[in-house]
Amino acid sequence: MARLGMVIDTVRCVGCMDCVVACKTENEVPEGYCRDWIVEEVTGAQADFQMEIRSERCNHCDNPPCAQVCPVQATYQREDGAVIVDHHRCIGCRYCVVACPYGSRSFNWQDPRPFIDNINSEFPTRSKGVVEKCTFCEKRLAEGKPPACVEACKENALVFGNLNDQNSEVRKLLKENFSIRRKPGLGTEPEIYYLV
Repeated sequence: MARLGMVIDTVRCVGCMDCVVACKTENEVPEGYCRDWIVEEVTGAQADFQMEIRSERCNHCDNPPCAQVCPVQATYQREDGAVIVDHHRCIGCRYCVVACPYGSRSFNWQDPRPFIDNINSEFPTRSKGVVEKCTFCEKRLAEGKPPACVEACKENALVFGNLNDQNSEVRKLLKENFSIRRKPGLGTEPEIYYLV
């Protein structure tokens, strides 16, 4: 059984925002909302500071608290581990937004369609009153393509694949490099890994 995950190389990431633009375009995410974003952190003193740039998104946790609190099972985990939102079932209670310790969800306070420049008739645009999040571009996965953010990354800082396949690129990167996961002590078992 496949277990989808992503490795993000924080050294290769230059903060160009190509992944964010690709995600917004592919998933028709309206202005003012993001399913992935770039974080810049500066640590250290003036003479010895370091800047870390990293791309963040839903962590597609093995133990997703967002799915556990959804009263209508609109948020659920597929067999391959991807955490998905069924926008037709979502009642807008936002329990999942509160339960997510990574800030990976947003809520459509208004109808997003008027704020989308080019509506793709093949992609179901969400409505007012539902939650948005990264889905690893589930439509693209069904077509055998990688997530849009991965395809758009010119620096090859984003690598996507099957974590259960010992010969996959993601597994090789994790074997050969030191990696961390966000907030590992929470028990969510996030499947987004950062090479540092």
